[in-house]
Amino acid sequence: MSDKLKDIINKQSEQQNSVTDQLDDVVQLVGFMIGDEEYAVPILSIQEIIKPFSWTRVPQVPKYVLGVFNLRGAVIPLIDLRAKFGLNSKKHGEETRFIVMRHGDDVAGFVIDRLTMAIRIKKENIGPAPDTIIGDDTIIDGVGKQADKIITILKVHKLLERDF
Repeated sequence: MSDKLKDIINKQSEQQNSVTDQLDDVVQLVGFMIGDEEYAVPILSIQEIIKPFSWTRVPQVPKYVLGVFNLRGAVIPLIDLRAKFGLNSKKHGEETRFIVMRHGDDVAGFVIDRLTMAIRIKKENIGPAPDTIIGDDTIIDGVGKQADKIITILKVHKLLERDF
């Protein structure tokens, strides 16, 4: 192999590694609103986002569990994040969505007030959960900083934990 060909191959390899390193430094999230606050979860944890439809109430569950719904043959619990976060419930509006999240075998649907956008944040712009939160028991994974706002990043596995 000629030296010129080796140089070209090496340059391509360096460029490819550089692009891969840049992608590794970015976290892709989906943002949504609950009340006046914006939250986000990793994009890969989302199974789907759907418009609200009817669900079945289930007795003797916490107030934030609205019930269950059937999604292509799977019975999935439906959790109202407003109630889970201690906010007053609100009638579903035009922007209300069910966001179905998965972590391993755990799946649940969550009622959100509205979607915001797909978010890309560099890892260096994500800080730890606030000092006011103690231990690993928090649902907050970190705080993402963008030019004009702060976004609370949630731990999907904590959201999906069953305490009912």
